Amino acid sequence: MIEARHLRVLRAVAGTGSFSAAARELGCTQPAVSQQMKALEQSAGTPLLIRTGREMRLTQAGEALVRHAAGILAGLTAAEEEVAAIAGLRAGRVRLVSFPSGSSTLVPTALAAMRAAHPGTRISLVEAEPPRSVEMLREGDCDLALAFRYGGGAAGAAAEWEDLVVTPLLTDRLVGLVPEGHRLAGAERVGMAELADEPWIAGCPRCRRHLVEVCEGAGFTPRIDFATDDYPAVVGLVGAGLGVAVLPELAVESVRAKGVSTLAVEPAVEREVVALTLPDLARVPAVAATLGELVRAAAR
Repeated sequence: MIEARHLRVLRAVAGTGSFSAAARELGCTQPAVSQQMKALEQSAGTPLLIRTGREMRLTQAGEALVRHAAGILAGLTAAEEEVAAIAGLRAGRVRLVSFPSGSSTLVPTALAAMRAAHPGTRISLVEAEPPRSVEMLREGDCDLALAFRYGGGAAGAAAEWEDLVVTPLLTDRLVGLVPEGHRLAGAERVGMAELADEPWIAGCPRCRRHLVEVCEGAGFTPRIDFATDDYPAVVGLVGAGLGVAVLPELAVESVRAKGVSTLAVEPAVEREVVALTLPDLARVPAVAATLGELVRAAAR
């Protein structure tokens, strides 16, 4: 295998015409230059220099290698500079995927902080709910994924994510939503069983499954009249008097809740919001910095 250090020595010998002059240019000893040239000729499998007294001339193979060495060494130098820029957060990219309520609450603060601290780092954002966001991470379509898991399914989710680096961000409590004219609109809190006879508006598939589990735990099966992944649509349907819903506080925070009343739900229903990445990606400086900003955004 031809090594870059040997190519640098060959170029110096070709440019100066002798081992001793090449050694002075490279800041090493003449025997070191001689040894590296021998190693290069062994790797190439053919002589590269013709030694006639004190004069050094390139063979045809040597001329070909010197001709290619310039481009190879220039490419290596460019690669080293680019890697150094990425490592120093002067360049690089992070592909982030987030569920919608995370995109509208945690992500803007974190990305604004990243842009201010590291303007050379490019961050892209797409939206996806788990488990699709987790699939995207494993498939190499993103570097960092915001996801969530509900308390009742934490053990299963932990097993599902055991190959990933999991960073907890916050605990997001679900709140009840009822129309402003509803009989429970003035209450501070409500038991799930008190909503047994209400028509329901459900959210994303994972949230929908969890809603059914919580309601069944309270002794009833919810009558879901409407289902939508769009949180503003959920709020709008509740505000129009078409049903009740439970939504994460992050989702309510990101939507103008017009025509609805929010109230605490008993028993408390919570989900854990986390950031996920792969172990190797966690060591990439730009990914680690973005993760740190997400943690700080969640703590505000």
